[in-house]
Amino acid sequence: MSKRSSLAVLVVSTVAIAAAYGSAFLPDGPPRWAPWALAMGTAAIMVASMALGAARRGGVGRLALPFAGVFLVLAGGFAAALLLPPTDPRDPTLWLGLPPAAAVVMYGIGLLPLFFLPLAYALTFDEMTLGEADLARVRDAARALAPGASHAEPARESARAAVEAAP
Repeated sequence: MSKRSSLAVLVVSTVAIAAAYGSAFLPDGPPRWAPWALAMGTAAIMVASMALGAARRGGVGRLALPFAGVFLVLAGGFAAALLLPPTDPRDPTLWLGLPPAAAVVMYGIGLLPLFFLPLAYALTFDEMTLGEADLARVRDAARALAPGASHAEPARESARAAVEAAP
């Protein structure tokens, strides 16, 4: 997923979430699609934000598979919570101490991604972070852009171009 596609997903999911919230003000209440738009928009906006932060020149690289997994876990968790029947106060059925829908949200959406997402970042750290050459280029660009630098305007322009080209 590139930065451009991450931004597109971010915009589309924001619109879906806004439409779901806005539908609450309709005279007949929110339509049946509103909770689904909110759930899927929330799952997509979370993954798009992660992908936007991790994207480099070639996209997200090997993080694409973990990000897809996170989306599936989040979307599946939200879908399960929406599809589970409402909790009956007379029924003491609990999943790990919580009513079923709350357990899906807390454990499935809140905790499950924490088991594999940090591992995915750790395994791809060396290839996804800035290398020494990238850091040197950024430092040179910062020096050229610093106030009081004695470099001519062309040096500032080339430094700006280097900063914009950095991953």
